[in-house]
Amino acid sequence: MSNGFFTVPTVINEGTPAYLKGSQERKNILAAIKKAKSKPASIPMTIGGKKVHTKNKFTMRPPHELKHTLGTFSQGNKKDFQKAIDAALAAKESWAAMAWEDRAAIFLKAADLLTGPYRDRMNAATMLCQSKNIYQAEVDSIAEMADFLRFNVHFMTEIYKEQPINTPGVWNRINYRPLEGFVFAITPFNFTAIAANLPSAPAMLGNTVVWKPADSQVFSAAVIMDIFEEAGLPDGVINMVMGSGPDMGDVIFKHRDFAGLHFTGSTGVFKHLWKTIGQNIDIYKTYPKIVGETGGKDFVVAHSSANPKMVATALTRAAFEFQGQKCSAASRAYIPKSLWKKTWKYLKADIESIKMGTVEDFGNYVNAVIDEKSFDNIATYLKGAKKSKDADILIGGGFDKSEGYFIEPTVIQVKDPMYKTMCEEIFGPVLSVYVYDDKDFDKILHIVDNTSEYALTGSIFAKSRDVINHASHILRNATGNFYINDKPTGSVVGQQPFGGSRGSGTNDKAGSKLNLLRWLSPQTIKESFAAPKDYRYPWCESED
Repeated sequence: MSNGFFTVPTVINEGTPAYLKGSQERKNILAAIKKAKSKPASIPMTIGGKKVHTKNKFTMRPPHELKHTLGTFSQGNKKDFQKAIDAALAAKESWAAMAWEDRAAIFLKAADLLTGPYRDRMNAATMLCQSKNIYQAEVDSIAEMADFLRFNVHFMTEIYKEQPINTPGVWNRINYRPLEGFVFAITPFNFTAIAANLPSAPAMLGNTVVWKPADSQVFSAAVIMDIFEEAGLPDGVINMVMGSGPDMGDVIFKHRDFAGLHFTGSTGVFKHLWKTIGQNIDIYKTYPKIVGETGGKDFVVAHSSANPKMVATALTRAAFEFQGQKCSAASRAYIPKSLWKKTWKYLKADIESIKMGTVEDFGNYVNAVIDEKSFDNIATYLKGAKKSKDADILIGGGFDKSEGYFIEPTVIQVKDPMYKTMCEEIFGPVLSVYVYDDKDFDKILHIVDNTSEYALTGSIFAKSRDVINHASHILRNATGNFYINDKPTGSVVGQQPFGGSRGSGTNDKAGSKLNLLRWLSPQTIKESFAAPKDYRYPWCESED
């Protein structure tokens, strides 16, 4: 039996190889991609540790190479989803009772497996199914995922160490219990790390989970499940199921033991799920915890004192890396007239140098958007801008889905700061720019604050500290992650905990102990060593 106060390994952010031409790491990842493409996969659901194959299959294809088939995955039905709940509940008692250091060891081992023997396989899967170049795959599916696993263990120990003060004769304690019931995790396509974090963060704290990955991310989600299992995760702790969202929700949100939702996805879906949970509130044993990170309409505001080259570089990276499919991607920019000519010169040169195509050619900075639905949606915005009198496409605007879902990096200059591409989330490689009179800087800050329903990320570029402070104050509620003289993307676990408010989510900050606290139900314990034996207090003595 354990009787030590254990200290977990010191945690630092995972580094990323350079993947230089001719390097061994580049040869390794290319070989892993070749191997992943050599034989079609058949991915099952994982319920109670069992691999469940069904007759209902979904075909997986690389978004940048539609002629190739990565394989299929099995989709379940309501009976399968009920089995996943049953498996989670059956595993709960023993998992919650497991010593925290044993739970920690599983996820620390998973991180080392990921960054070691699974590194190339994980990168290859993410590159192929989500159309990420090697750098975007590496910083997501390796570095960030490993950081989530390791830092969450660190945060977990920090939470457990937080205990109340004691008084003579009394020992006060807090027991950090998992939630009473199961957690439902719904994860998006765009970040493999999020797909791992949303089920593993609650699980690390003793919860058991039903996990629904996005259909377009199952190919890499299966690798996550393999890593967890090899790390020693007991059967039933995390159950990976695929299938109809409405069918799954109909089973899960009507179950008495539903205890929490961990969600990343669209604002519309999150609002619908919250409403569904509210309508079913009388069913549940406890009030469910609802944690969500949703959409964004992220901005860059440049002041006349900003460096135009820095602004252009930030826009190129923030708007077009991973085809603008990051929740934090810069999709609207506000540039003063005095800075616009130089900024556009640099921005145009950057975009003209960008190559687009398959992930297997490392020279391609931009790849394909995730699927046909996304492609068609983005194309609709581009078609509208071409016809509009309030918008001019300065560069890009082309799109083609004959071989893959390719959309050119596009810059739209708008005449109206409230033009639809400045207000609505597009989730593609489209940057809208409004050029304003220098004297209207204050006015623009208020427009930025009130343009959309979202408040996820944004950045301000300026030299003067007074200007930076002034803008930061006006925009204090416009973002959950605010950047000064930097692009509004690329948050790092342990450095910039991520999450937004307003229509962007519950701002529970993935990558910090704030998020982990949501998956706990603290119990305060007071133990008296010499309890009183007389109900009367000293003041009860009469004056007579």
